[in-house]
Amino acid sequence: MTSVVSNIAPADAERAFQVVLRAFERDPMARWSFPDAQTYHDHFPVVIRALGGRSFAQGGAHEVDGYAGVALWLPPGVEPDHETLEALMTTSDPTPLQREVAAVVEQMAHYHPPEPHWFLPFIAVDPAHQHKGHGSTLLAHALRQCDRDHLPAYLESSNLANIPLYQRHGFEVLGTIQVGSSPPLTPMLRKAR
Repeated sequence: MTSVVSNIAPADAERAFQVVLRAFERDPMARWSFPDAQTYHDHFPVVIRALGGRSFAQGGAHEVDGYAGVALWLPPGVEPDHETLEALMTTSDPTPLQREVAAVVEQMAHYHPPEPHWFLPFIAVDPAHQHKGHGSTLLAHALRQCDRDHLPAYLESSNLANIPLYQRHGFEVLGTIQVGSSPPLTPMLRKAR
């Protein structure tokens, strides 16, 4: 059976956000940032919307096989909602973890390419559908657009286990971000073709 990738309409954003939420429940960086289940379910949806919410109006939100997986891409010139992210991280008395999260975010900014590029804040496959090639299908679909545009693609892998998948699609490791008790975060770039 051939997988079918479709654009996600803005009206269906919540369904896509739920796939990301389920897929990232065991993600090292997400769970380090929000260690207990209640905090994760209360706050990680805000992160998902802030990082990937602008992909829907831009044609950068894709789903595969009836939401078995989703990818939220931001095209060149479209930024995540930094104000919402900053508000989530800012309190009058930041905890040590919040300071470490802020330091990770600060380092992330150093790796973003200065030239126009497609940015992948989230690619997620529902745990019930993992290891069936859905992530690869979603990547290949969007990377064809990057190639048509002759633009690079950038992502930050929050799970070391996913790096080989990205490398198979032409991404190269730019470095490693690790602050205090954080798990490693791996910025990756696929050069323009």
